[in-house]
Amino acid sequence: MPNPKRRFSHQRTALRRTNYTTELPEITATKQVDGEPFRKNHNASPEGYYKGRRLPGFKD
Repeated sequence: MPNPKRRFSHQRTALRRTNYTTELPEITATKQVDGEPFRKNHNASPEGYYKGRRLPGFKD
């Protein structure tokens, strides 16, 4: 039984891939006085703070 050489054409594949975009990470201003001015959302700051509290396990 004959089969097609390609399942989808190159143009159809390219049209689908045009919608693949990257997004910049969201950043938030930190509430700590002496520290980094910004941090990525849902990530602890380099000093070990998350949501204004010091996380256990971070050492000075």
